[in-house]
Amino acid sequence: QVQLAESGGGLVQAGGSLRLTCAASTRTFSYYSMGWFRQAPGKEREFVATISWIGGTTAYADSVKGRFTISRDYAKKTLHLQMNSLLPEDTAVYYCAAQYRREIDDVLGKNDYWGQGTQVTVSS
Repeated sequence: QVQLAESGGGLVQAGGSLRLTCAASTRTFSYYSMGWFRQAPGKEREFVATISWIGGTTAYADSVKGRFTISRDYAKKTLHLQMNSLLPEDTAVYYCAAQYRREIDDVLGKNDYWGQGTQVTVSS
């Protein structure tokens, strides 16, 4: 099992940057694929990025490719999302997700574990 806690959200102007952190409380962090999802008001939760438990392979939604970078720190048991060149359409609550010994479900979003979310607001 793992408990997830997001932080780092805030208010930023378009073109700015934010770095989100997801702290994972588990003794088996390396056995989890990790991912970021987001949900804007009135919209469905959508996949943002994932990093696999095997080889650290990353994947990104087309909408954030080239702007966002997902990474994980095995020593600190943290997941990060570096968000650059932010756009107003990036405004959403960002959620950390984890899957034990499986890839992140980036279609249905039916992952084993979720954090509480952190608000990101990008002004125009």
